[in-house]
Amino acid sequence: MMAELCIRQMEVTDIDQVMEVERETFFTPWTEDIFYQEILENQYAQYFVMEVDWKIIGYVGLWVVMDDAQVTNIAIMPKYRGNKLGEKLFQYTMKYAIGIGVKRLSLEVRVSNKIAQAMYRKFGLVPGGIRKNYYTDNQEDAVVMWVNFNE
Repeated sequence: MMAELCIRQMEVTDIDQVMEVERETFFTPWTEDIFYQEILENQYAQYFVMEVDWKIIGYVGLWVVMDDAQVTNIAIMPKYRGNKLGEKLFQYTMKYAIGIGVKRLSLEVRVSNKIAQAMYRKFGLVPGGIRKNYYTDNQEDAVVMWVNFNE
């Protein structure tokens, strides 16, 4: 299987590699500028990268406002999928959120992305509504999923 797996806080120097993950994962990838802004200027943002042998293969972003957290995005390089690495990264994110006192966590996921929805359900997230035409690339709806940690 894989050698050295590490999850750590994202740094500005990671953005080049994160952009590779971004471009391989999303139809409408974020720009480098967005990542610089998130890391350097957004006081609510926490980003983590997942590395295998010192190469970034995934990342996750979280906005924390008081006791609410929202996952902005989570991605694993396509060639590393199917190894439960997304689960590891998401579990890390949930533990981090709980550790800093977050009470609720939410995210949006494509209606068509049944694999991700099933993974989030494993962690106790439940569908809480639909955001119509949420995704700008194809106007697909998003399912809003959330979990309450104090229950």
